Amino acid sequence: MGLPLTIEAFLEMLIAERGAAANTIVAYRRDLLDFQAHLDNRRVEIESASSDDIRDYLTKLERAGMAPRTAARKLSSIRQFHRFLYAEGTRTDDPTTVLDGPRLGRPLPKILSEAEVDDLLAVARRRQGAEGARLTCLLEILYASGLRVSELVGLPLAAVGRDPRVMIVRGKGGKERMVPLTDAAIDALSEYLALRGSFVRESETSAFVFPSRSAEGHLTRRRMGQLLKELARDCGIDSARVSPHVLRHAFATHLLDHGADLRSVQQMLGHADISTTQIYTHVLNERLRALVHAHHPLATRAALVTRGDGR
Repeated sequence: MGLPLTIEAFLEMLIAERGAAANTIVAYRRDLLDFQAHLDNRRVEIESASSDDIRDYLTKLERAGMAPRTAARKLSSIRQFHRFLYAEGTRTDDPTTVLDGPRLGRPLPKILSEAEVDDLLAVARRRQGAEGARLTCLLEILYASGLRVSELVGLPLAAVGRDPRVMIVRGKGGKERMVPLTDAAIDALSEYLALRGSFVRESETSAFVFPSRSAEGHLTRRRMGQLLKELARDCGIDSARVSPHVLRHAFATHLLDHGADLRSVQQMLGHADISTTQIYTHVLNERLRALVHAHHPLATRAALVTRGDGR
C-alpha cells in the first residue's frame, strides 16, 4: 500500500518539529494506514474522512475484540493527523473534535518487590566473565536509574564518560536529562567497562556502552528482555513478571516508598507530564489499602463479623 502524501507530510512533521523516535513514527504510520485501509472500502480518502467514518472505524475495532487501550491509541493517531491537516489549512474542520475515546480502565503498573530485585541482582553478580559483568551492569543501571530500555541499550559511551556519578541521557523527543547513579551501579559499570572489549570485534570500534553485532550496533531491546527472563527463571521468579519496563516501574515505586518526592521521580523517569508519574502513587495507595485490610485489627474484626464469627 502506497503512503498518501498527507500521511507522509504528517510523519515528516513529527520527525522535524517534535523529534519523534523511529518507533513512534512506525506506530503512527501503521495506525493511519490501517484507518486508510478501512476507508478504502468506503471509497474515502483519509484527508476527507468524516466524524461518522471515524466512528464506524472505532465500532469495527470494538466488534473485532480490540482492547480499548489499543483502540484509544489508534484514535489518538487519527486525532493528531487531523489536527495537523487543520493547522496546515488542508482541512477547514477537525472531524475528531466531536468524538469520545473508548472508555479505559487504569491498570496499575506491574512491579517487583525490593526482595525480588535483590534476588535478581544477587544471582546476576554470581555470573562469571564478561557476560556476567554486562548483565550485572545492565541490571544495576536499570534499577538505579529507571531508564527506558531503549535508552539503556542505546547508551553512547559519551553518556558515561564525563562524571561516573551521573549519566547524560537523551530521551523522548531528543530531550537530555541528568540521571544519578548509585555506588553499586558505578562499581558495576566500572567492572563491565574493563571487559567491554569482549563484545567488540578486534578490527572495529563502537560508540555504544553495550555494543553488539546486531544491525543497530548495540544490544537490542529484545535481547535485553531475554536476558532478564533467563535471570528471573534462575531466581525462581515467574519470568512473565519480569521485563525492563517492570524494573523501571519498580525503580519509581520503591523511590516513592522510601520518601522521594514525585517531581524528582518525574525528572529521573523523563516524563513530560507529572500526571504520568502519578500512577505510581496509585500503586502505593493500593499497597497501603491491602496492608490495612490484612493487618489492621478493626479490618480483621469486621471480616470475622461478616463471616458470623464475631462476638
